[in-house]
Amino acid sequence: MTSLSRRTFLRSTGMAGVATLASPLIARAQSDTIKIGGLHDLSGALDSVGVPMNQVFQLAIKEINEAGGLLGRQVEAVIYDPQSNMSLYSQYATQMALKDRVDVVMGGITSASRETIRPIFHRYDTFYFYNTQYEGGVCDRNEITLGTTPAQTVARLIPYSMNLYGKKVYTIAADYNYGHITSAWVKRYVEENGGEVVETEFFPLDVSQFGSTISKIQSAKPDFVLSALVGTSHLGFYRQWAASGMKSEIPVMSTVLGAGGSDQLILTAEEGNGIMASFGYFEGIDNPTNKAFLDKVAAEYPDKDWVMSEISEVTYEGVRMWADAVAEAGSTDRDALLEVLTSGKTYDMPAGSVKIDPKTQHAIRDVYIAELQDQVFEIKESYPDSPPADTQMVCDLIANPDSNQHFEISL
Repeated sequence: MTSLSRRTFLRSTGMAGVATLASPLIARAQSDTIKIGGLHDLSGALDSVGVPMNQVFQLAIKEINEAGGLLGRQVEAVIYDPQSNMSLYSQYATQMALKDRVDVVMGGITSASRETIRPIFHRYDTFYFYNTQYEGGVCDRNEITLGTTPAQTVARLIPYSMNLYGKKVYTIAADYNYGHITSAWVKRYVEENGGEVVETEFFPLDVSQFGSTISKIQSAKPDFVLSALVGTSHLGFYRQWAASGMKSEIPVMSTVLGAGGSDQLILTAEEGNGIMASFGYFEGIDNPTNKAFLDKVAAEYPDKDWVMSEISEVTYEGVRMWADAVAEAGSTDRDALLEVLTSGKTYDMPAGSVKIDPKTQHAIRDVYIAELQDQVFEIKESYPDSPPADTQMVCDLIANPDSNQHFEISL
């Protein structure tokens, strides 16, 4: 399966008449509106992730407007396509804050995109939700972070895998801050559980050939491989691992595979079966809220060719939680909304129970371990109310409300 193209996106969302990427894609409601910004990659290297995020973003807004809007007004979506380009991320974030004057923004996928736009929104007091699983460390009163951190996922996946397979681990990771910080957390959790990381290798995002690494793994004889590889190029590892015959000998765990919405469909069953991952959401979560949510998505996008993932579901959460806070606060003012969001209120979401930790403004949420079988992740374990503890070590927005940084956590 190939990534969804921009043309596919425009057709599926009824925006085929929009002319250029340089102009915002604005779903107009009425002149007196509450504006919510969407900044997701609708084309470029990460469009297969960004398009589903944008589609559930629009679904959530549609639901809010059909229920009467907020504060007597409709919600207007202001949508830009940064095309996986950091210069465009910066340009559009500035335009959202200064020209469009949006009330809140949902957006960013990679940590690089987040760290491009987060300081802009902080500078101009534009409330910001980052809805992607990431490496941890952001401490910013202007940001709500809903995606999982390693303390919620890697901390569960490592001991689970060690109990199944053994204590020697070989780590392979993307060569940027997500991969480096996540691999450091892997090392910490492996050693805390009495194990050893025998090797850690990093790969630029455009690397697609892993033959020499597979030979090194064969020689090292680990009990399992922990992959923090990112993106479609890195899917080559899983294909080559299966082709080498090693898949049946050494199991693979991943901190990323399945996060985006289509990568497990790109891999064949022969290539992907048995890979384990941990996230805050999988389609197979068995609760009435999730069933209703998936039914709504299927009705709205009957031709979708992606699987609901944490990144997409959490984007939906972000819009709905922000809207709930606006309704309760009777205002779109950031501080009024933060008072509601950090009050300990628990939200019943498709992913399960979600609430915001007031110290870090990250989500305390249910976390799951699942195994890929025939392109579907089957849930094996669940961990209710998991805190984002890694960020709490360095971030206390109650004591230091003016914090505005991404801590490089020392492990």
